[in-house]
Amino acid sequence: MEFDYIIVGAGSAGCVLADRLSEKTSSKVLVIEAGGSDARFWIKVPVGYGFTYSNPKVNWCYNAEPDAGLNSRIAYWPRGRVIGGSSSINAMAYVRGLAQDFDDWEKAGAAGWNWETARWAFERLESHCEIGTDDRMRIRGDGPLRISDLREHMHPFSARFLEAAHDLGWPTKDDMNGVSSEGVSYFRSTVRKGLRCSAADAFLRPALKRRNVKVVTNALVEKLEIRNGRATGVHYRVGNQRILARAKGEVIVSAGAINSPQILQLSGIGPAELLKSHEIEVVQDLGQVGKGLQDHLAITHHFAANEPTLNNRLGRKFGQLLAGIEYVLTRKGPLSVPVNQVGGFVRSDAAQAVPDMQIYCNPASYTTPANGKPTMDRAPGFILSVQPCRPTSRGEIRIASADPAQAPLIQPNSLSTKKDLEDAVQACKLLRTLANATTIVRVTKAPKSPDINNMNDAEMLENFRARASTNFHPTCTCRMGRDASDSVLDARLRVHGVQGLRVVDASAFPNVTSGNTNAPTMMLAMRAADLIIEDMALARQRN
Repeated sequence: MEFDYIIVGAGSAGCVLADRLSEKTSSKVLVIEAGGSDARFWIKVPVGYGFTYSNPKVNWCYNAEPDAGLNSRIAYWPRGRVIGGSSSINAMAYVRGLAQDFDDWEKAGAAGWNWETARWAFERLESHCEIGTDDRMRIRGDGPLRISDLREHMHPFSARFLEAAHDLGWPTKDDMNGVSSEGVSYFRSTVRKGLRCSAADAFLRPALKRRNVKVVTNALVEKLEIRNGRATGVHYRVGNQRILARAKGEVIVSAGAINSPQILQLSGIGPAELLKSHEIEVVQDLGQVGKGLQDHLAITHHFAANEPTLNNRLGRKFGQLLAGIEYVLTRKGPLSVPVNQVGGFVRSDAAQAVPDMQIYCNPASYTTPANGKPTMDRAPGFILSVQPCRPTSRGEIRIASADPAQAPLIQPNSLSTKKDLEDAVQACKLLRTLANATTIVRVTKAPKSPDINNMNDAEMLENFRARASTNFHPTCTCRMGRDASDSVLDARLRVHGVQGLRVVDASAFPNVTSGNTNAPTMMLAMRAADLIIEDMALARQRN
């Protein structure tokens, strides 16, 4: 059980790393995953994420602590616990973010992570299946990850959202991942031939064709082995069997923004006071481990429609049956397309230098009970949702005990800054503006309660506090930065003060990007592999 690289987590980042680090067949790679197989029907079917949303067999099913900024509500935080991680249970929206997001990373101390570098890494990930000027599908790019333009298969009602953007003078575009990201478009999705294309599909499965890659599933990591200031292995258990895997080269933690800081803290790397309170020996007093948590909050309103929407097909058993038959026979139809169909980056007002809000428009209305399966409404409806792009509030992840099986504490600290309070009101105003676009008014039978049209600023803020929810984009809990006073990692993703140890996943973001975080996470792992390979080559030269 000795490897050149041990990767903790077979999620979005870990799968990319497994592929890249095993390209040199002399390098032995071990991937340790807490969950099991992703060979499940509702993982592969694009619309199936409603069925994995609260399934503990593939999902950690976390709950945050009562959040004072959201009226002390307890939010449900699903996270992938399965091969592919959250890329196996997410809504498959592929969104790079805005160029300034990555320039801001560099300003925060992550040298070398500017937009030009990030764009190059994105391009290496991607192959796009898109409609050409001759109306035929074509493939652009040769990366492993398939990103598909599914507009031809989306519900016709989704065109109304683009018409509404035109009504409001917002730019409309073919792809929000272009040179300029401002504007509204159909979402590009990580879907290939009617099936989800997760990080496991794109990267891990090709890697497993090599003999130098081993994956262990249903394995709970207990702690890292640290000897004389260097990570030398990983302690984990499968069932009742405890195992120590040793690393000749590096240990790379890619367990996500919640579990990566948990694993470091369990290993004695973190705030000394916290570790001592749980009788964990302090290996490295690193106060920022678990700190800096950022996430996107979205406010969502539902509307009854006077035109057919997805509810007309999927809101009743017979329609669901027909859609299922169509999907099984053709890999087409409403089950082949995620429900998130139109969205983009817009400015809340003309004074904003760059887009500061992301919108989501779904041609369906549904209810999502806490920790429950979303249920499609029977009558036609649609959803409008707005999230502020760059929150400034910072939360925290910290262990609740020294038991690795006990969930860590998630404290979001939502709306804890003046800017975020102002952005919450602006998000509600923007949603109202969209709801009153000429096209949306024409297709709206009635707004569902509460009606945002009659709210003043104070009522909008209360509406946000009472109803906004996480958009499932936790980041920054092991962030890159200048030194141990402001971060956990240096710009090469190495843990301050511990040799042979890196963290590569969304927890490494210095600050949250403006949009969905799955694409930036895979981009980060693609470039991280370059850094790891470079550093390993230098180490071999010195030896």
